[in-house]
Amino acid sequence: MKVNGGGARGLRLTLWGVCMACLVIAGCSTRKVTQPAPVEDRSSARPVESKSLQGSESVAKPGFYAVRPGDTLYRIALEAGQSPRDVQAWNNLSNPNLIEIGQVLRVAPPVSGVGASGASGSAGVTSAAVAPPGVVARPLSPPAAVTPASGAVPSTPSVPQPVAGNDDIGFVWPAQGAVLSAFDESKNKGVAISGKLGDPVLAAADGRVVYAGAGLRGYGNLIILKHNATFLTAYAHNQALLVREDQTVKQGQRIAEMGSSDADRVKLHFEVRRLGKPVDPLNFLPKR
Repeated sequence: MKVNGGGARGLRLTLWGVCMACLVIAGCSTRKVTQPAPVEDRSSARPVESKSLQGSESVAKPGFYAVRPGDTLYRIALEAGQSPRDVQAWNNLSNPNLIEIGQVLRVAPPVSGVGASGASGSAGVTSAAVAPPGVVARPLSPPAAVTPASGAVPSTPSVPQPVAGNDDIGFVWPAQGAVLSAFDESKNKGVAISGKLGDPVLAAADGRVVYAGAGLRGYGNLIILKHNATFLTAYAHNQALLVREDQTVKQGQRIAEMGSSDADRVKLHFEVRRLGKPVDPLNFLPKR
């Protein structure tokens, strides 16, 4: 077939146009594949909740504490200068052994006598029961309301209040042995007193037993006495406990027998806590 010059030139132009069109299409296709898709930053779109921050408004207020790793209700109460059963009641805890890291606990009496459960703080203190480790405390029913007789003026029930705190309380030595180790606020929160297995351990002052048990690691068989709104004393490593919780004791009364529970030798570890803070017992005991 013979093609004249004009036809050949037209064919070449046609083929060149087809090639250029293919290159344009291929170029557009390549850009669509290699061009990265638009990225939308959602990092700040939704806040992440942290359980440890829940109740942070309360943590900043006096009288509240956020649970940390390794904490127990017993240790928290001792550090706050409170009874474990009081802390349990103020926080409406059915099992004192079930607390979580980040949980905010009330460690001071509720203001205006209103506790976490809605009952009066004093009623909650006296009605709650702290269970030994591994035992769930039973919830107690609130007392029935009493309707005053016709014409009688209802009166506010009298609630015993702790003795006003002061530094004039007079302590006696809880044991007769020599001091084995002195007070050190960072390493030893009390003093160690020597003795023999079964030696008497005495109440350093009049008070009420707010804890008697072995639920606080490192203390063995422990007794905590509350003397007034300011002072607690603690008696650790006992062989036997001779008093029970809520019992009232007198100064010099035998409350335990010396032992070596959770200790390397027979001794009494004795602490004095002022408003929850450990202080040197030798500053409060009579000079020998």
